Amino acid sequence: MISLLKYVTALILMLFVTSLEAQELKGSYKGNLEIQGMQMELVFNFTPTDNGYTATLDVPAQGASGFKLDSVVLQDKDVTIKSAKLQMTYTGTFENGSIKGTYNQMGKEYPLNLEKTVKKKPGNTSLPSTTVELEKLEALETGDYKYSVEDYFKTPEAYSFQLSPDGKYIAYMKRRDSGERDIYIKETATQKESLLKKQGEDLIRGFYWSTKDRILYLQDKGGDENYHVYGVDVNGENDSDLTPFDGVRVNIIATLKEDEEHVIVQMNKDNPGQEEPYRLNINTGEVTKLYTVKEGDAPVAGYDFDRKGNLRAITRVVDGVNTELLYKIDGEFQRVKLTEFGDSFGISSFNTNSENPDDAYVVSNLEGDKTEIQLYDLKKNKRLKTVFSNDTFDVSGISLSRKRDYEIDYFRYTGEKTVIVPVSDTYKKIHARLKKEFGEKQFFTVGKTDDETQYMVLVNGDKIIGEYYLYDVEKDEVKLLYKLLPQLRAEDMASMKPISFKSRDGLDLHGYITLPHDYKAGKRVPLIVNPHGGPQGIRDNWGFNPEAQLFASRGYATLHVNFRVSGGYGKKFLKAGFGEIGRKAMDDVEDGVDFVVNQGWVNKDKVAIYGGSHGGYAVLRGMTKTPEKYACGVDYVGVSNLNTFMETIPPYWEKYREILYKIWYNPNIPEEKKIMDEISPALHVDKIKKPLFVVQGANDPRVNIDEADQIVKSLRERGVEVPYMVKYDEGHGFGKEENRLDLYKAMMGFFAEHLKDEKLEQVKG
Repeated sequence: MISLLKYVTALILMLFVTSLEAQELKGSYKGNLEIQGMQMELVFNFTPTDNGYTATLDVPAQGASGFKLDSVVLQDKDVTIKSAKLQMTYTGTFENGSIKGTYNQMGKEYPLNLEKTVKKKPGNTSLPSTTVELEKLEALETGDYKYSVEDYFKTPEAYSFQLSPDGKYIAYMKRRDSGERDIYIKETATQKESLLKKQGEDLIRGFYWSTKDRILYLQDKGGDENYHVYGVDVNGENDSDLTPFDGVRVNIIATLKEDEEHVIVQMNKDNPGQEEPYRLNINTGEVTKLYTVKEGDAPVAGYDFDRKGNLRAITRVVDGVNTELLYKIDGEFQRVKLTEFGDSFGISSFNTNSENPDDAYVVSNLEGDKTEIQLYDLKKNKRLKTVFSNDTFDVSGISLSRKRDYEIDYFRYTGEKTVIVPVSDTYKKIHARLKKEFGEKQFFTVGKTDDETQYMVLVNGDKIIGEYYLYDVEKDEVKLLYKLLPQLRAEDMASMKPISFKSRDGLDLHGYITLPHDYKAGKRVPLIVNPHGGPQGIRDNWGFNPEAQLFASRGYATLHVNFRVSGGYGKKFLKAGFGEIGRKAMDDVEDGVDFVVNQGWVNKDKVAIYGGSHGGYAVLRGMTKTPEKYACGVDYVGVSNLNTFMETIPPYWEKYREILYKIWYNPNIPEEKKIMDEISPALHVDKIKKPLFVVQGANDPRVNIDEADQIVKSLRERGVEVPYMVKYDEGHGFGKEENRLDLYKAMMGFFAEHLKDEKLEQVKG
């Protein structure tokens, strides 16, 4: 018998192209499919076209909407819907605004009756602020500033530059005047530019050169994060969706230089809660499944392939929280390591230049507190040597030269700033040449041709968002390609300064303070503290931060704190945050605020808190935990109720549920459930004393719109004014330029209303 999970998967994965012959089907029809005692609501939406109709399917319980239907025919009163891919057929009788029928899939039949309905947008549509209300909020920012919000947040005219494997082309995203981003290519010899792929309704989320003649790119639907892989040739031909499986999340996990017709992808095509690997033909879209996670097996968190596309290792989640690395020995996967959550042991790359096929570079912290790079014999389960480590920070970056038989070129890690450590003689010369060119600026090689004669170089820093250069090794020539956001002059930008301080319980904490460009000692300015998302394993870094720069230009300081559970500072620091989200982790943020206040930099009565995702939760938690500390807050796609958050995680997170419980809290343990109730802001809105601005993407698969609705509705019922921005074409964060600009303009109006001190002179810059 097919499991309930697979039936639900089939419903979500429906991809249809519709042919309708009767206008009576115009509108939406909903019904409940009952499987094994459980009901799943389906909504079919029909829209007239010149040739008939198009139709889409919504599955509200999964937060899924807009999936195109495939072959729908109405003859007299008989309706037939088919999907060859899903081996399903729906047949019914259409009469008096309803359809009575039977859903058949793989030989199993279920009754499914559909009734005319009015399609609803996600969430409570009565709650979001109107356009007029948000425009009034935006208008509260009245300063005369050198740079506008657009200067910081409009899409760069061109960005994401990538060098083709043969060096003949550079591909990049280019902005239209209306804000959309298209893929362009430019011939390096002639500088001839041509449009390769024009963006449609949905954003192109990323791209890369799969071969010298073909580019792969990713798109999802309205921010739902169910990415498809598309391919297009450099001449613009053979443009196709290579993974036409709606409701399926696809990611490229391995590129194959030794097999240019294929890449390795993972997708949850057969099980929404489990990604499995496939070999994908980049020209035809043919997929070959490489491994099946059997029912009852521990869920797989990752796959490791060698350069020829052979699956060599599998990482599985066992006991809900621990991981095991299985390595293929004599044709069978055998356990090499069982790792406690918080400890790490993973393959970075196989050591191809070794005579021993079982040698690999691994990243491990099993021998100490910090992660280090080791040379390891996986078959013997033996560390051969440590090749790179640092006493203060975790290290994980390693770059190899394919041309020189995979010799190590350099190591990379993030300390207060990003550090590159050259290793090979060849790369030492390249690094020294670039150091001579760029001096104290931060630079990285971010791409190279297959023959390694040309390198793409990115230069950035706290005052420079990014400059792309092309370094020709044979000519010893460095050529500027493009400056991102050139309208922002470095001399007008603010400095980001690393800081360190002690937490109230004695931990060493690190972070960054960005003060306005014209800051003068003794001047106390308003502060925006910005806790990062994640939260586990993520950290804030030194570099150009457009939010901090915008805030600085308006006279506000910005504080970033790498609180306990942040990554990069060792496993002891990481584990210190487990079970402390909203508690000691929040204490760390507050201690950071106290530190910068005590330095004399900021006005303690003008402190705002702003963040996204976990940072949004931190906003709400801060305003209920220490409401007197903050003058206002901005919650951006943040969790408000830990109980409902745990109930609405996306299917592909299900295998990490126990890990989520370990990092946060387990609702099945009474003591932890009590903590969840205590630190869920939606249950304590009476403690919110200061103004709050809430921002949400309606299609967010990670933090359901109900999280925002809860907090807004509760505050509104208490008579509290809460501006609430919802974008119905966005998910977990705003990707579209027009939405992003709306957000920051409204945010700056909100801060102007609640942070501006009339006694302070306006900051120009």
